[in-house]
Amino acid sequence: MVQIDSISREAPVLIAGPTASGKSALAMELAARDNRLIVNADALQVYANWRVLTARPSPADEAAAPHALYGHVPRETTYSVGHWLREVAPLLSQPVVIVGGTGLNFNALTRGLAEVPDVPPAVRAEANARRAAEGHAALLSELDAATAARIDRQNPVRIQRAWEVLRATGRGLASWQDNTPPPLLALDRAEALVLVPDVAWLNDRIARRFRQMLSDGALDEARANLADWDPGLPSSKAIGAAELIAHLRGELALSDATDAAVLASRQYAKRQRTWFRSNMKVWRQVSLP
Repeated sequence: MVQIDSISREAPVLIAGPTASGKSALAMELAARDNRLIVNADALQVYANWRVLTARPSPADEAAAPHALYGHVPRETTYSVGHWLREVAPLLSQPVVIVGGTGLNFNALTRGLAEVPDVPPAVRAEANARRAAEGHAALLSELDAATAARIDRQNPVRIQRAWEVLRATGRGLASWQDNTPPPLLALDRAEALVLVPDVAWLNDRIARRFRQMLSDGALDEARANLADWDPGLPSSKAIGAAELIAHLRGELALSDATDAAVLASRQYAKRQRTWFRSNMKVWRQVSLP
């Protein structure tokens, strides 16, 4: 369990962990104790169109402690790790607790981020079409050797991104990464925690939380997104969104949509745990419950 007295009162605090592991509650405790700003490091909690379904802090929580980078991005807007890092930079001059489940944001913050040029829309459209028609393996086969050697071969999104960079710039993503500038916040200047929950405990929390989300209005939230639903938008990747939209379209019973969303959340949590184990070995591991 987390012993809050063992956490620094002075250093910036970073809290990573899988979905539903209690990160936000811990951040609230630290904000109250140390008068810290709570900064979001979750890639989906930035979007304005999902509060309940992404477990963004409630209005009551936002009134109780200052929060930043939550719900400020329109649903149709692409928001990258680079966007996030630029918005975090001016916040680091004050006491902060940075919390979220998106490991790439924490990597960029503590290791630096390669300054890769934006990919033109035409290249992204070409990549989308290729991936839909041929699968991500075709894109993987065309990457430069250095990028192909270090990329996650099971992650179609990362493969497509690497292909787009190579197509747009003529230079492999690995080459861009090898020229990464210094980090905004070196890890040795922060208190970095990664929550490591018992799997059965977490799976139970995920199921209970999703049902609570339904009680709190997640279906109404999905209904508000129904008319202009576009599964290709990054904001549409909110866990449970596609399942609730399918229910509203008459394609799934609500019980089936709920079961599918809970399963998707548990699978996502498993991917997060795997990523954290591989990339956050030097972070302080906090076992739960």
